[in-house]
Amino acid sequence: QVQLVESGGGLVQAGGSLRLSCAASGRTFSSYAMGWFRQAPGKERECIAGINRTGGTTYYLRSVKGRFTISRDNAANTVYLQMNSLKPEDTAVYYCAASSRTWPADYEYDYWGQGTQVTVSS
Repeated sequence: QVQLVESGGGLVQAGGSLRLSCAASGRTFSSYAMGWFRQAPGKERECIAGINRTGGTTYYLRSVKGRFTISRDNAANTVYLQMNSLKPEDTAVYYCAASSRTWPADYEYDYWGQGTQVTVSS
């Protein structure tokens, strides 16, 4: 069982930056692949970034590639999402998720955080 708590969301102007953190409970954090998802009002939830257990492999949705960076600190049981050059269309609730699979598909995440709101003003 893993409990996830996101933090770092907020209101930022277009072009600005935010860093999201997701703290995980338990002593087996390094055995989980991690992902960041977002859901905007009226839209489906989408996976925007993923990272494998060691942090050596990452994935990005095309619309955030080059602007967002996912990373993890297994000693601190934390995964991060650095978001730069933010756009109004990045406004959404952002969730972190954990999967026991090596490289999970979007639907194969087992544990979810409660979400943190990111609002980008134009």
